[in-house]
Amino acid sequence: MSARVPNPPLSDEYLPGADISPYTGWTRADWTALADRMLLAADRYASPAKALITPPGAPGGYGTAIDGLEGFARTFLLAGFRVAGERGRDPLNLLERYASGVAAGTDPSSPERWTSPSEHGQAKVEAASIALILDMTRPWLWDRLGAGVQERVVNYLAQVVGDQDYPRTNWVWFRIVVEQFLASVGGPWSLEDMESDLAVHDSFVREGGWYSDGAERSYDHYCGWALHLYPILWSRMAGAKRLAAPRLPAYTEHLDRYLLDAVRLVGADGSPLIQGRSLTYRFAAAAPFWVGAFAETGALDPGLLRRAAGGIVKHFVDRGAPDEDGLLTLGWHHAWRPIAQNYSGTGSPYWAAKGMLGLALPADHPVWTSTEQPLPVEEADQLAVIAAPGWALSSTKADGVVRVYNHGTDHARPGDRTGDSPLYARLGYSTGTAPILLDEGWDAPLDQAVVLLDGAGNATHRSGFETLGVAALDGAAVLASRARCHWITPGAAGPDPDHGSGRHGEARDAAVVTTVSIVRGAWEVRCVYVDPSDAPGWSDVAALRIGGWPISAGEPPAATIGVSPASASAVGGGHTSTVVGVVGDVGFADESATSATAGVHRLEDATPLGEWTATPWLQTPPRAATWTIAALALNGGRVTPRVVLTGSERAPTVAITWPDGVTTSAPLPDLHLMSA
Repeated sequence: MSARVPNPPLSDEYLPGADISPYTGWTRADWTALADRMLLAADRYASPAKALITPPGAPGGYGTAIDGLEGFARTFLLAGFRVAGERGRDPLNLLERYASGVAAGTDPSSPERWTSPSEHGQAKVEAASIALILDMTRPWLWDRLGAGVQERVVNYLAQVVGDQDYPRTNWVWFRIVVEQFLASVGGPWSLEDMESDLAVHDSFVREGGWYSDGAERSYDHYCGWALHLYPILWSRMAGAKRLAAPRLPAYTEHLDRYLLDAVRLVGADGSPLIQGRSLTYRFAAAAPFWVGAFAETGALDPGLLRRAAGGIVKHFVDRGAPDEDGLLTLGWHHAWRPIAQNYSGTGSPYWAAKGMLGLALPADHPVWTSTEQPLPVEEADQLAVIAAPGWALSSTKADGVVRVYNHGTDHARPGDRTGDSPLYARLGYSTGTAPILLDEGWDAPLDQAVVLLDGAGNATHRSGFETLGVAALDGAAVLASRARCHWITPGAAGPDPDHGSGRHGEARDAAVVTTVSIVRGAWEVRCVYVDPSDAPGWSDVAALRIGGWPISAGEPPAATIGVSPASASAVGGGHTSTVVGVVGDVGFADESATSATAGVHRLEDATPLGEWTATPWLQTPPRAATWTIAALALNGGRVTPRVVLTGSERAPTVAITWPDGVTTSAPLPDLHLMSA
């Protein structure tokens, strides 16, 4: 098992200036070579009859049996795409191997039998992948299985029918897909199940083609790689037309609108936004672009769909994923287990196969024959409001980085009093930075956070906040939210938190904090107002802290700290993070400037992007009923915005002159009215 799989070289067919892939340089041959390399590598860890594929490493939270089932089902996705796109041509005999695995996995007497859906919830997820590919490769695999094996497959999958223990999240699609396949082969299925699950999916629809992954404010890559993917693929399954046809126009309309946002979220280097759970699925983030090709979207040119998908996959391939042995490990560019949730095992990363869905489309499809088009960030700076998740997007062509400012997503409900999840509740995410994911990042928010500190340095959390607005204004975007900030005593109450939400515990209120972000280009002007009314913990508040972008690098980032005005910056990994008291009439530059302090917080092995991470911060004594204003940037340059607070106490306005000379005047919320 220790011998390495030969790594087939990627295609050398690309000729500069002549190829249809001027941005990635990848032809379809590069994609097929990558798929074959991954499949051959995974096969080295298959059980004798091929039913379980268990890549090396410590078992996941659900145990080795689930790891092996995931390894089979998720690589089966890739094998199925590979063969379907070749119209059944299978030079590696992939389907023969997977047919053997299906026969052994569904045999109750086999030592390689699969954990069943009635035994473990995760098997419901994997059953959907198996059913999807059995349908997609039907003439070459399912139709050639013996009657006994087919019967065992039906018996295995039929355990989902009528099962009420499906989370009301993207999981509803796992039952829809399985029951659709069962119906197509004469197995048991339930129209009531299907219609109920489809109705739940419809309840997730949000503005602008977005879906929330459940009732919480859960916006992440699952919107694209699950909630947009399955409706389109389901509609193409055998026998799905009767239920799918009346719904497909809405699904396609939602997808078209979502893709306009999704393509703006891809960095020029191909990095997807580093936000949300299950990031170890990596280039599964490319899936919605291939889904757009399947749906024949009119929103994006086929060449742009391939450019976006190819940029994402190539981003990881160029940086070590798959690794030198051809395996996808738990990590990001390289193995980094802290990125995983407790449900993640050694087979889990192969959901990345969804990012190679385009291989299921034949070589003569327009998505493969059209010339790549540039990403939005490669053409010009971008500024957009994304209403559903409460985001403003600001990307800059000069560095190719996409930034998202967040006042609407926390993987919680309004009024919840949990801890902040660094994956969801930070004020900013980007394609060039990653949130701090060590325990400190969960328990003591610092990066891209506004917190109140007690005398011992314990930081508050903001989950459960109220979104006040997200809008475009005067060449900028303005976002605002209001939080009853609270300290959390971790572990004092609540369930296991490791499905993305923040940690539970006993909550104690510190104060109501209103935060307004005004963004343009690489800069954000962050305005903070603290209201201690009805907050029993206010007497314990010792400081207000504003944290900036976390910079990760292989070497400790260089730090610079200024005094007048208070400022701090960190430089490393090709990026610069800056936090500065604004030069103007308010904020850290007013009469409290002498009491403001700045610094850079350093951590080791805190993100998957580098061994060292540095986060600049500003801190001032707490000031009740007063606006505190700072400017923050990721690669913002030396010229900082100039900010002046005008108007009355009841109706203040922030006037900002940006480094490019553009001026924005943004009214701040009337906190007196809101408190009434």
